Amino acid sequence: MSPEVVGFSLLLVGVALVFAKLIRLRFRIFSTFFLPSSVIAGFLLLLIGPEVLGRILTGFERLSHMEHGLLTGPVVNVLSTIPGLLISVIFASLFLGKTIPSIKEIWLTAGPQVSFGQTVAWGQYVFGIFIVMALLGPLFGVNPMAGALIEIAFEGGHGTAAGLADTFATIGDGEFAEGADLAMGLATVGVVSGVVLGVVLINWGVRKGKTKYLQDPKDFDEAQLRGVVDIEDRVATGVLTTSPQSIEPLALHVGIIGIAVLLGRGILELLLRLENATWGESFVIIGYMPLFPLAMLGGVLVQLFLMKFDKFHLVDRDMINRISGLCLDFLVVSAIATLSLQVIGANIGVFLILALTGILWNVGAFLFLARRMIPKNWFERGIGDFGQSMGMTAAGLMLIRIVDSKGDTRAMEAFGYKQLLFEPFVGGGIMTAISVPLIFQFGPLAIFIFSLVVMVTWLLLGLLYFGKEDAEEIR
Repeated sequence: MSPEVVGFSLLLVGVALVFAKLIRLRFRIFSTFFLPSSVIAGFLLLLIGPEVLGRILTGFERLSHMEHGLLTGPVVNVLSTIPGLLISVIFASLFLGKTIPSIKEIWLTAGPQVSFGQTVAWGQYVFGIFIVMALLGPLFGVNPMAGALIEIAFEGGHGTAAGLADTFATIGDGEFAEGADLAMGLATVGVVSGVVLGVVLINWGVRKGKTKYLQDPKDFDEAQLRGVVDIEDRVATGVLTTSPQSIEPLALHVGIIGIAVLLGRGILELLLRLENATWGESFVIIGYMPLFPLAMLGGVLVQLFLMKFDKFHLVDRDMINRISGLCLDFLVVSAIATLSLQVIGANIGVFLILALTGILWNVGAFLFLARRMIPKNWFERGIGDFGQSMGMTAAGLMLIRIVDSKGDTRAMEAFGYKQLLFEPFVGGGIMTAISVPLIFQFGPLAIFIFSLVVMVTWLLLGLLYFGKEDAEEIR
Protein backbone atom coordinates (compact mmCIF):
# COMPACT_ATOMS: atom_id res chain seq x y z
CA MET A 1 0.00 0.00 0.00
CA SER A 2 2.00 2.96 -1.32
CA PRO A 3 1.87 6.45 0.24
CA GLU A 4 0.55 7.78 -3.07
CA VAL A 5 -2.47 5.48 -2.92
CA VAL A 6 -3.17 6.41 0.70
CA GLY A 7 -2.93 10.12 -0.08
CA PHE A 8 -5.11 9.83 -3.17
CA SER A 9 -7.74 7.83 -1.25
CA LEU A 10 -7.95 10.48 1.48
CA LEU A 11 -8.24 13.23 -1.14
CA LEU A 12 -10.99 11.23 -2.84
CA VAL A 13 -12.96 11.09 0.40
CA GLY A 14 -12.58 14.86 0.77
CA VAL A 15 -13.77 15.49 -2.80
CA ALA A 16 -16.76 13.20 -2.24
CA LEU A 17 -17.69 15.22 0.87
CA VAL A 18 -17.61 18.46 -1.14
CA PHE A 19 -19.90 17.01 -3.80
CA ALA A 20 -22.18 15.62 -1.07
CA LYS A 21 -22.45 19.06 0.55
CA LEU A 22 -23.41 20.59 -2.80
CA ILE A 23 -26.04 17.89 -3.32
CA ARG A 24 -27.38 18.50 0.18
CA LEU A 25 -27.71 22.22 -0.55
CA ARG A 26 -29.32 21.63 -3.94
CA PHE A 27 -31.84 18.98 -2.88
CA ARG A 28 -33.59 20.01 0.33
CA ILE A 29 -34.97 16.57 1.03
CA PHE A 30 -31.55 15.54 2.40
CA SER A 31 -31.41 18.38 4.91
CA THR A 32 -35.08 17.98 5.79
CA PHE A 33 -34.37 14.41 6.88
CA PHE A 34 -31.08 15.33 8.59
CA LEU A 35 -29.03 13.07 6.32
CA PRO A 36 -25.38 14.06 6.93
CA SER A 37 -23.09 14.90 4.04
CA SER A 38 -20.84 12.02 5.08
CA VAL A 39 -23.61 9.49 4.46
CA ILE A 40 -24.38 11.02 1.05
CA ALA A 41 -20.67 11.00 0.15
CA GLY A 42 -20.38 7.38 1.21
CA PHE A 43 -23.20 6.38 -1.10
CA LEU A 44 -21.67 8.38 -3.96
CA LEU A 45 -18.45 6.36 -3.69
CA LEU A 46 -20.48 3.17 -3.21
CA LEU A 47 -22.28 3.86 -6.50
CA ILE A 48 -19.06 4.34 -8.49
CA GLY A 49 -17.25 1.51 -6.70
CA PRO A 50 -17.15 -2.27 -7.10
CA GLU A 51 -20.56 -2.98 -5.55
CA VAL A 52 -22.63 -0.99 -8.07
CA LEU A 53 -20.81 0.41 -11.11
CA GLY A 54 -18.21 -2.35 -10.96
CA ARG A 55 -20.88 -5.07 -11.17
CA ILE A 56 -22.61 -3.24 -14.03
CA LEU A 57 -19.42 -2.84 -16.06
CA THR A 58 -18.31 -6.44 -15.59
CA GLY A 59 -21.50 -7.43 -17.39
CA PHE A 60 -20.03 -5.99 -20.58
CA GLU A 61 -17.30 -8.11 -22.13
CA ARG A 62 -15.10 -5.17 -23.15
CA LEU A 63 -15.36 -3.65 -19.67
CA SER A 64 -15.12 -6.84 -17.62
CA HIS A 65 -11.73 -5.78 -16.26
CA MET A 66 -13.34 -2.81 -14.41
CA GLU A 67 -14.51 -4.87 -11.47
CA HIS A 68 -13.85 -1.98 -9.09
CA GLY A 69 -15.80 0.56 -11.10
CA LEU A 70 -14.10 3.95 -11.15
CA LEU A 71 -12.08 3.04 -8.06
CA THR A 72 -8.97 0.91 -8.17
CA GLY A 73 -8.40 -2.14 -6.00
CA PRO A 74 -5.72 -0.42 -3.86
CA VAL A 75 -8.03 2.55 -3.24
CA VAL A 76 -10.81 0.22 -2.09
CA ASN A 77 -8.32 -1.49 0.23
CA VAL A 78 -7.30 1.84 1.76
CA LEU A 79 -10.92 2.90 2.25
CA SER A 80 -11.68 -0.38 4.00
CA THR A 81 -8.90 0.23 6.56
CA ILE A 82 -9.82 3.84 7.42
CA PRO A 83 -12.77 3.07 9.77
CA GLY A 84 -10.74 0.78 12.00
CA LEU A 85 -8.06 3.47 12.40
CA LEU A 86 -10.27 6.49 12.99
CA ILE A 87 -12.81 4.96 15.37
CA SER A 88 -10.22 4.92 18.16
CA VAL A 89 -9.51 8.62 17.62
CA ILE A 90 -13.22 9.42 17.85
CA PHE A 91 -13.75 7.49 21.07
CA ALA A 92 -10.55 8.81 22.63
CA SER A 93 -11.95 12.32 22.05
CA LEU A 94 -15.31 11.78 23.75
CA PHE A 95 -14.37 13.25 27.15
CA LEU A 96 -11.26 15.29 26.34
CA GLY A 97 -11.72 18.98 27.11
CA LYS A 98 -14.86 18.34 29.13
CA THR A 99 -15.22 18.97 32.84
CA ILE A 100 -16.05 15.58 34.31
CA PRO A 101 -18.50 16.18 37.17
CA SER A 102 -18.95 13.96 40.20
CA ILE A 103 -21.04 10.83 39.93
CA LYS A 104 -23.53 12.39 42.37
CA GLU A 105 -23.98 15.48 40.22
CA ILE A 106 -24.49 13.37 37.12
CA TRP A 107 -26.97 11.15 38.93
CA LEU A 108 -29.07 14.01 40.31
CA THR A 109 -29.25 15.83 37.00
CA ALA A 110 -29.47 12.98 34.49
CA GLY A 111 -30.48 9.93 36.56
CA PRO A 112 -33.91 9.51 34.91
CA GLN A 113 -32.37 9.67 31.44
CA VAL A 114 -29.58 7.30 32.43
CA SER A 115 -32.16 4.72 33.52
CA PHE A 116 -34.27 5.25 30.39
CA GLY A 117 -31.30 5.19 28.01
CA GLN A 118 -29.83 2.08 29.60
CA THR A 119 -33.23 0.35 29.46
CA VAL A 120 -33.53 1.07 25.74
CA ALA A 121 -29.95 -0.03 24.99
CA TRP A 122 -30.15 -3.32 26.90
CA GLY A 123 -33.60 -3.91 25.44
CA GLN A 124 -32.02 -3.88 22.00
CA TYR A 125 -29.94 -6.85 23.09
CA VAL A 126 -32.94 -8.56 24.67
CA PHE A 127 -35.21 -8.26 21.65
CA GLY A 128 -32.39 -8.75 19.16
CA ILE A 129 -31.18 -12.00 20.72
CA PHE A 130 -34.74 -13.20 21.30
CA ILE A 131 -35.79 -12.67 17.69
CA VAL A 132 -32.67 -14.51 16.52
CA MET A 133 -33.27 -17.48 18.83
CA ALA A 134 -37.03 -17.67 18.24
CA LEU A 135 -37.31 -16.81 14.55
CA LEU A 136 -34.22 -15.99 12.53
CA GLY A 137 -32.17 -18.97 13.68
CA PRO A 138 -34.82 -21.63 13.02
CA LEU A 139 -36.15 -19.95 9.86
CA PHE A 140 -32.99 -18.62 8.17
CA GLY A 141 -30.23 -20.47 10.01
CA VAL A 142 -28.72 -17.12 10.98
CA ASN A 143 -25.69 -17.06 13.25
CA PRO A 144 -26.59 -16.38 16.93
CA MET A 145 -24.14 -13.48 16.97
CA ALA A 146 -26.67 -11.56 14.86
CA GLY A 147 -28.54 -10.93 18.12
CA ALA A 148 -26.08 -8.14 18.96
CA LEU A 149 -26.52 -6.30 15.64
CA ILE A 150 -29.41 -4.06 16.68
CA GLU A 151 -27.52 -2.51 19.58
CA ILE A 152 -24.27 -2.29 17.63
CA ALA A 153 -25.94 -0.59 14.66
CA PHE A 154 -28.77 1.42 16.19
CA GLU A 155 -27.32 2.49 19.53
CA GLY A 156 -23.71 2.40 18.33
CA GLY A 157 -24.19 3.90 14.87
CA HIS A 158 -21.97 3.82 11.79
CA GLY A 159 -18.76 4.43 13.71
CA THR A 160 -19.21 1.53 16.09
CA ALA A 161 -20.42 -0.79 13.34
CA ALA A 162 -17.35 0.02 11.25
CA GLY A 163 -15.05 -0.25 14.24
CA LEU A 164 -16.18 -3.80 14.93
CA ALA A 165 -15.47 -5.01 11.40
CA ASP A 166 -12.24 -6.71 12.48
CA THR A 167 -14.06 -8.49 15.32
CA PHE A 168 -16.63 -9.89 12.90
CA ALA A 169 -13.86 -10.89 10.48
CA THR A 170 -11.75 -12.77 13.04
CA ILE A 171 -14.11 -14.30 15.56
CA GLY A 172 -14.79 -17.96 14.93
CA ASP A 173 -12.50 -17.85 11.87
CA GLY A 174 -14.85 -15.39 10.22
CA GLU A 175 -17.98 -17.52 10.51
CA PHE A 176 -20.07 -14.35 10.81
CA ALA A 177 -17.98 -11.95 8.70
CA GLU A 178 -21.16 -10.71 7.01
CA GLY A 179 -22.18 -9.19 10.33
CA ALA A 180 -20.07 -6.10 9.60
CA ASP A 181 -21.99 -5.27 6.41
CA LEU A 182 -25.34 -6.02 8.02
CA ALA A 183 -24.43 -3.72 10.93
CA MET A 184 -23.48 -0.90 8.56
CA GLY A 185 -26.71 -1.33 6.62
CA LEU A 186 -28.75 -1.36 9.83
CA ALA A 187 -26.96 1.77 11.03
CA THR A 188 -28.01 3.57 7.86
CA VAL A 189 -31.61 2.42 8.32
CA GLY A 190 -31.45 3.57 11.93
CA VAL A 191 -30.19 7.06 11.08
CA VAL A 192 -32.78 7.69 8.37
CA SER A 193 -35.75 6.15 10.21
CA GLY A 194 -34.69 7.79 13.47
CA VAL A 195 -34.83 11.24 11.93
CA VAL A 196 -38.06 10.60 10.02
CA LEU A 197 -39.80 9.03 12.99
CA GLY A 198 -38.38 11.71 15.29
CA VAL A 199 -40.02 14.37 13.12
CA VAL A 200 -43.29 12.41 13.14
CA LEU A 201 -43.19 12.00 16.92
CA ILE A 202 -42.51 15.70 17.47
CA ASN A 203 -45.46 16.67 15.26
CA TRP A 204 -47.60 14.18 17.18
CA GLY A 205 -46.36 15.56 20.49
CA VAL A 206 -47.19 19.14 19.46
CA ARG A 207 -50.70 18.25 18.35
CA LYS A 208 -51.39 16.17 21.46
CA GLY A 209 -49.93 18.72 23.85
CA LYS A 210 -47.09 16.44 24.99
CA THR A 211 -44.55 19.26 24.69
CA LYS A 212 -45.00 22.70 26.22
CA TYR A 213 -42.23 24.53 24.39
CA LEU A 214 -43.13 24.01 20.72
CA GLN A 215 -46.73 25.15 20.62
CA ASP A 216 -47.65 25.44 16.96
CA PRO A 217 -46.92 22.81 14.30
CA LYS A 218 -46.50 25.72 11.84
CA ASP A 219 -43.35 26.64 13.77
CA PHE A 220 -41.97 23.28 12.80
CA ASP A 221 -41.24 24.17 9.19
CA GLU A 222 -38.50 23.36 6.74
CA ALA A 223 -36.61 26.60 7.32
CA GLN A 224 -36.26 25.80 11.00
CA LEU A 225 -35.25 22.25 10.23
CA ARG A 226 -32.50 23.49 7.91
CA GLY A 227 -31.34 25.87 10.62
CA VAL A 228 -31.13 23.03 13.10
CA VAL A 229 -29.38 20.74 10.65
CA ASP A 230 -26.75 23.28 9.71
CA ILE A 231 -26.07 24.42 13.25
CA GLU A 232 -22.69 22.69 13.12
CA ASP A 233 -21.65 25.19 10.46
CA ARG A 234 -21.89 28.01 12.99
CA VAL A 235 -20.21 26.51 16.04
CA ALA A 236 -16.83 27.69 17.26
CA THR A 237 -13.85 26.36 15.37
CA GLY A 238 -11.58 26.22 18.38
CA VAL A 239 -9.45 28.46 20.57
CA LEU A 240 -5.71 28.94 20.04
CA THR A 241 -4.59 27.67 23.42
CA THR A 242 -0.91 28.01 22.53
CA SER A 243 1.10 30.30 20.31
CA PRO A 244 1.52 28.84 16.80
CA GLN A 245 5.17 29.93 17.03
CA SER A 246 5.60 27.41 19.84
CA ILE A 247 3.41 24.61 18.50
CA GLU A 248 0.42 24.62 16.18
CA PRO A 249 -2.62 24.21 18.51
CA LEU A 250 -4.17 21.67 16.14
CA ALA A 251 -1.00 19.58 16.29
CA LEU A 252 -1.02 19.79 20.08
CA HIS A 253 -4.57 18.50 20.28
CA VAL A 254 -3.84 15.68 17.84
CA GLY A 255 -0.90 14.72 20.06
CA ILE A 256 -3.07 14.69 23.19
CA ILE A 257 -5.59 12.46 21.44
CA GLY A 258 -2.67 10.25 20.44
CA ILE A 259 -1.64 9.92 24.10
CA ALA A 260 -5.20 8.82 24.95
CA VAL A 261 -5.16 6.20 22.19
CA LEU A 262 -1.76 4.89 23.28
CA LEU A 263 -2.98 4.65 26.88
CA GLY A 264 -5.93 2.64 25.64
CA ARG A 265 -3.58 0.41 23.68
CA GLY A 266 -1.49 -0.15 26.79
CA ILE A 267 -4.58 -1.07 28.82
CA LEU A 268 -5.65 -3.49 26.09
CA GLU A 269 -2.22 -5.13 26.08
CA LEU A 270 -2.36 -5.56 29.86
CA LEU A 271 -5.81 -7.13 29.62
CA LEU A 272 -4.62 -9.45 26.85
CA ARG A 273 -1.70 -10.60 28.99
CA LEU A 274 -4.06 -11.13 31.94
CA GLU A 275 -6.42 -13.19 29.81
CA ASN A 276 -3.60 -15.29 28.36
CA ALA A 277 -2.27 -15.96 31.85
CA THR A 278 -5.65 -16.92 33.35
CA TRP A 279 -8.79 -17.98 31.48
CA GLY A 280 -7.38 -17.60 27.95
CA GLU A 281 -7.06 -21.33 27.30
CA SER A 282 -10.75 -21.92 28.11
CA PHE A 283 -12.34 -19.02 26.25
CA VAL A 284 -11.30 -15.73 24.66
CA ILE A 285 -13.03 -12.38 25.16
CA ILE A 286 -10.32 -9.70 25.30
CA GLY A 287 -8.57 -11.17 22.27
CA TYR A 288 -11.58 -10.20 20.13
CA MET A 289 -12.04 -6.81 21.75
CA PRO A 290 -11.28 -3.77 19.56
CA LEU A 291 -9.20 -0.84 20.72
CA PHE A 292 -11.76 1.95 20.62
CA PRO A 293 -13.61 1.45 23.95
CA LEU A 294 -10.29 1.37 25.79
CA ALA A 295 -9.14 4.43 23.85
CA MET A 296 -12.19 6.10 25.37
CA LEU A 297 -10.97 5.03 28.81
CA GLY A 298 -7.56 6.45 27.93
CA GLY A 299 -9.25 9.74 27.08
CA VAL A 300 -10.96 9.81 30.48
CA LEU A 301 -7.63 9.22 32.23
CA VAL A 302 -5.94 11.98 30.23
CA GLN A 303 -8.78 14.39 31.01
CA LEU A 304 -8.66 13.61 34.73
CA PHE A 305 -4.92 14.30 34.65
CA LEU A 306 -5.46 17.59 32.81
CA MET A 307 -8.18 18.69 35.23
CA LYS A 308 -5.74 18.24 38.10
CA PHE A 309 -2.46 19.48 36.64
CA ASP A 310 -3.16 21.61 33.53
CA LYS A 311 -3.09 25.16 34.87
CA PHE A 312 -2.94 26.71 31.38
CA HIS A 313 -6.09 25.08 29.95
CA LEU A 314 -4.21 23.79 26.93
CA VAL A 315 -7.04 21.54 25.70
CA ASP A 316 -9.96 23.27 24.00
CA ARG A 317 -13.13 21.24 23.57
CA ASP A 318 -14.09 22.93 20.30
CA MET A 319 -10.73 21.99 18.79
CA ILE A 320 -11.22 18.39 19.93
CA ASN A 321 -14.70 18.43 18.37
CA ARG A 322 -13.29 19.57 15.04
CA ILE A 323 -10.73 16.75 14.98
CA SER A 324 -13.31 14.18 16.05
CA GLY A 325 -15.81 15.49 13.51
CA LEU A 326 -13.26 15.26 10.71
CA CYS A 327 -12.46 11.67 11.65
CA LEU A 328 -16.13 10.73 11.90
CA ASP A 329 -16.92 12.15 8.45
CA PHE A 330 -14.01 10.29 6.86
CA LEU A 331 -14.93 7.11 8.75
CA VAL A 332 -18.58 7.13 7.64
CA VAL A 333 -17.70 7.88 4.02
CA SER A 334 -15.15 5.07 3.89
CA ALA A 335 -17.34 2.55 5.68
CA ILE A 336 -20.37 3.10 3.44
CA ALA A 337 -18.20 3.22 0.31
CA THR A 338 -16.93 -0.31 1.03
CA LEU A 339 -20.31 -1.70 2.10
CA SER A 340 -21.19 -5.06 0.57
CA LEU A 341 -24.65 -4.77 -0.97
CA GLN A 342 -24.38 -8.41 -2.02
CA VAL A 343 -24.19 -9.51 1.61
CA ILE A 344 -27.23 -7.41 2.55
CA GLY A 345 -29.14 -8.71 -0.46
CA ALA A 346 -28.32 -12.30 0.42
CA ASN A 347 -29.62 -11.71 3.96
CA ILE A 348 -32.46 -9.32 3.17
CA GLY A 349 -35.04 -11.22 5.25
CA VAL A 350 -32.81 -11.19 8.33
CA PHE A 351 -31.91 -7.57 7.68
CA LEU A 352 -35.50 -6.34 7.47
CA ILE A 353 -36.69 -8.28 10.52
CA LEU A 354 -33.83 -6.98 12.67
CA ALA A 355 -34.46 -3.42 11.45
CA LEU A 356 -38.19 -3.65 12.19
CA THR A 357 -37.55 -5.16 15.62
CA GLY A 358 -35.19 -2.36 16.58
CA ILE A 359 -37.51 0.37 15.31
CA LEU A 360 -40.58 -1.02 17.09
CA TRP A 361 -38.73 -1.38 20.40
CA ASN A 362 -37.27 2.14 20.26
CA VAL A 363 -40.57 3.79 19.34
CA GLY A 364 -42.50 1.73 21.89
CA ALA A 365 -40.03 2.52 24.65
CA PHE A 366 -40.28 6.25 23.95
CA LEU A 367 -44.08 6.28 23.86
CA PHE A 368 -44.80 3.99 26.81
CA LEU A 369 -41.74 4.12 29.09
CA ALA A 370 -40.24 7.61 28.81
CA ARG A 371 -43.22 9.34 30.42
CA ARG A 372 -43.14 6.87 33.32
CA MET A 373 -39.38 7.00 33.89
CA ILE A 374 -38.65 10.69 33.34
CA PRO A 375 -40.82 12.61 35.84
CA LYS A 376 -40.74 16.08 34.27
CA ASN A 377 -40.62 17.22 30.64
CA TRP A 378 -40.45 13.60 29.55
CA PHE A 379 -41.10 14.39 25.90
CA GLU A 380 -38.31 16.95 25.52
CA ARG A 381 -35.84 14.82 27.47
CA GLY A 382 -36.85 11.47 26.03
CA ILE A 383 -36.77 12.53 22.38
CA GLY A 384 -33.01 12.97 22.58
CA ASP A 385 -32.55 9.43 23.86
CA PHE A 386 -34.84 8.19 21.09
CA GLY A 387 -32.69 9.88 18.44
CA GLN A 388 -29.53 8.44 19.92
CA SER A 389 -31.02 4.96 20.21
CA MET A 390 -31.68 5.00 16.45
CA GLY A 391 -28.04 5.44 15.56
CA MET A 392 -26.80 9.00 16.05
CA THR A 393 -26.07 11.08 19.12
CA ALA A 394 -26.21 14.08 16.77
CA ALA A 395 -29.78 13.14 15.79
CA GLY A 396 -30.77 13.15 19.44
CA LEU A 397 -29.26 16.61 19.90
CA MET A 398 -31.06 17.89 16.81
CA LEU A 399 -34.42 16.63 18.04
CA ILE A 400 -33.86 18.25 21.44
CA ARG A 401 -33.01 21.56 19.77
CA ILE A 402 -36.27 21.44 17.84
CA VAL A 403 -38.57 20.87 20.83
CA ASP A 404 -36.56 22.91 23.35
CA SER A 405 -34.59 25.47 21.40
CA LYS A 406 -34.19 27.81 24.40
CA GLY A 407 -33.10 25.15 26.88
CA ASP A 408 -36.08 25.63 29.20
CA THR A 409 -36.22 21.97 30.24
CA ARG A 410 -32.47 21.34 30.83
CA ALA A 411 -32.87 18.44 28.40
CA MET A 412 -29.60 19.24 26.64
CA GLU A 413 -27.69 19.41 29.90
CA ALA A 414 -29.18 16.16 31.19
CA PHE A 415 -28.51 14.47 27.84
CA GLY A 416 -24.86 15.50 27.97
CA TYR A 417 -24.43 14.33 31.57
CA LYS A 418 -26.13 11.04 30.73
CA GLN A 419 -23.39 10.22 28.22
CA LEU A 420 -20.84 9.98 31.04
CA LEU A 421 -22.71 7.04 32.59
CA PHE A 422 -23.88 5.64 29.26
CA GLU A 423 -21.17 5.55 26.60
CA PRO A 424 -18.55 3.74 28.68
CA PHE A 425 -20.84 0.70 28.70
CA VAL A 426 -23.26 0.66 25.75
CA GLY A 427 -23.69 2.59 22.51
CA GLY A 428 -20.09 1.85 21.57
CA GLY A 429 -18.76 1.14 25.07
CA ILE A 430 -17.36 -1.97 26.71
CA MET A 431 -20.50 -4.09 26.38
CA THR A 432 -20.94 -3.16 22.74
CA ALA A 433 -17.36 -4.15 22.02
CA ILE A 434 -17.55 -7.55 23.72
CA SER A 435 -21.17 -8.49 22.99
CA VAL A 436 -20.32 -10.51 19.88
CA PRO A 437 -17.45 -12.41 21.58
CA LEU A 438 -19.70 -13.05 24.60
CA ILE A 439 -22.42 -14.59 22.44
CA PHE A 440 -19.80 -16.61 20.59
CA GLN A 441 -18.25 -17.95 23.80
CA PHE A 442 -21.29 -18.44 26.04
CA GLY A 443 -24.17 -18.77 23.61
CA PRO A 444 -27.16 -16.49 22.98
CA LEU A 445 -29.31 -17.80 25.84
CA ALA A 446 -26.82 -16.84 28.56
CA ILE A 447 -26.35 -13.33 27.15
CA PHE A 448 -30.12 -12.99 26.66
CA ILE A 449 -30.73 -13.76 30.34
CA PHE A 450 -27.94 -11.42 31.43
CA SER A 451 -29.24 -8.59 29.22
CA LEU A 452 -32.80 -9.17 30.43
CA VAL A 453 -31.73 -8.92 34.07
CA VAL A 454 -29.81 -5.70 33.43
CA MET A 455 -32.66 -4.20 31.39
CA VAL A 456 -35.27 -5.03 34.04
CA THR A 457 -33.02 -3.59 36.75
CA TRP A 458 -32.74 -0.24 34.95
CA LEU A 459 -36.44 -0.36 34.09
CA LEU A 460 -37.51 -0.86 37.69
CA LEU A 461 -35.10 1.84 38.84
CA GLY A 462 -36.70 4.27 36.42
CA LEU A 463 -40.28 3.28 37.18
CA LEU A 464 -40.11 2.81 40.93
CA TYR A 465 -37.46 5.35 41.93
CA PHE A 466 -37.22 8.21 39.45
CA GLY A 467 -40.81 7.81 38.29
CA LYS A 468 -42.06 8.20 41.87
CA GLU A 469 -39.69 10.90 43.06
CA ASP A 470 -40.66 14.54 43.06
CA ALA A 471 -39.26 16.10 39.91
CA GLU A 472 -37.84 19.13 41.68
CA GLU A 473 -35.95 16.95 44.13
CA ILE A 474 -34.40 15.00 41.27
CA ARG A 475 -33.37 18.21 39.54
